[in-house]
Amino acid sequence: MVKNNHFVENRKALDNLLLSENQSGECIPLSDILTYVRLWANIEKTLIVVSDMVDRKSHIIDGGFALNLGIDDYQHENSIWENRILSLMSEDEQEDKYIAELRFFHYLRHMPKSKKSEYYLVSKLRFRFSDGNIHDVLHRMYYILDENMENVKYAICIYGPASFDFKGKSFAVNSITGIKEELTASGNDTILSSRECQVLAMIDTGMKSAEIASQLNISIHTVSRHRQEIIGKLQVRNSHEACRIAKSMGLL
Repeated sequence: MVKNNHFVENRKALDNLLLSENQSGECIPLSDILTYVRLWANIEKTLIVVSDMVDRKSHIIDGGFALNLGIDDYQHENSIWENRILSLMSEDEQEDKYIAELRFFHYLRHMPKSKKSEYYLVSKLRFRFSDGNIHDVLHRMYYILDENMENVKYAICIYGPASFDFKGKSFAVNSITGIKEELTASGNDTILSSRECQVLAMIDTGMKSAEIASQLNISIHTVSRHRQEIIGKLQVRNSHEACRIAKSMGLL
């Protein structure tokens, strides 16, 4: 349970990572998105959250699934996070969801611009329903990007029953081909470079920057730059948190 003590800080970090990408670029109007999502939710009988990265608000549209969660009166959130929904998950599940979304963000970051809109995230989550029991929930997340395919403007999260089972936890799925790639530690090389992983492993043993520089035959300035790159990519506040989240992700 120790790994979850910093979940709130890590979630804020991903929040900042998403928001930092949203300073320019046109996009589909929110009113059009909400009109479509209402129809989508009613057809699928799912619960859909539209998170506006610019206004930092979430709009919750229920097609029937919210009744299972006991939150059928939930419509708005002054955050890009659907906190009442997340509160129905254990802290372990919340952190796993955070890690999956962080991996998906970096997965798209390395994708050609013309391909980014083709992918979505699918995850199997565990929720406590209003009946008091724990149930599997199918979660899908889509990013709507600006016209330049660079900045995330909206995130659309869909929650519904896990009507079929699948091996694995979280996947990046191509909407056109159906090909999916599991987002596991094996794909972590898109997040940190091998040198950054090496430096972070040395930090985790308690080595100081001067010791790391000497052992790797690089300057202290280069070690400091690696530290800042690691903190930025993992969206944490310091090296200690970087080591913790890296272990959770299988980077160390």
